[in-house]
Amino acid sequence: MVRTVVEVAGHRSFKPFPKSVAGRRDVPIPGWARRLIAEHVERWPSPSTSPVFANEIQGPIGRTAFRARVWRPSLVRAGFLGEVKKLGEKKFEARWRDKDGDDQSLETKTEYQAVMEIARRHHGGLRFHDLRHSYATWLVDDGVPPNMVQRVLGHERASTTLDLYTRRTADPSRILAALGDDEEG
Repeated sequence: MVRTVVEVAGHRSFKPFPKSVAGRRDVPIPGWARRLIAEHVERWPSPSTSPVFANEIQGPIGRTAFRARVWRPSLVRAGFLGEVKKLGEKKFEARWRDKDGDDQSLETKTEYQAVMEIARRHHGGLRFHDLRHSYATWLVDDGVPPNMVQRVLGHERASTTLDLYTRRTADPSRILAALGDDEEG
C-alpha cells in the first residue's frame, strides 16, 4: 500500500499518493530495523489499514504528539537534551537550558516527570527531520552516487538532495573511506 499522511491545522488524513512522482519509492530498511518493526507489529497488532505506529484510535500519530510524547523524551533518555539526576529514592532533578541559554532545574518525584519536564522546557535540540539530513550526508560521504541518494529520499532533482540535504563532514577519515583509501599514509 502506498499512501502518505497529511496534517493541516492539527487534522490528519491519508492521501493515496506522495506529493511528487519521485516520492513513490521503495525505501531500504536494514534487517535489524525490519526485525524490530516485525516485533512491534506482533506485539501491537492492528487492522491492515492502520499505520504501523498508530495512535489510540488506530490513526496516524500527529506531529505535535509524536514530538512531545516520543521524540523529545527519547532525546532526553539518550543524553541529547538536558540531564536527569537521581537525588534520592523518590527525588529527581531535571536540568535543561532555556531559550536564553540559561541553565534551569526542577525537582520531581519520578524520573518520568523529570524526563517530560526537560522534553517540554529544553530549548532547541535535534529535530526528527534532522535524521533525514544525516542519512543523506552519510550516504554521500560513503560514496553512494547522488542520483541513488536522490531516489532513496524521493526528490525530483539531485540538486535538492545535494543542496538542502547533505552537509560537509569535517572527518577526513570518512572521505578517505568513501574513496576506498583505508590505508594510513
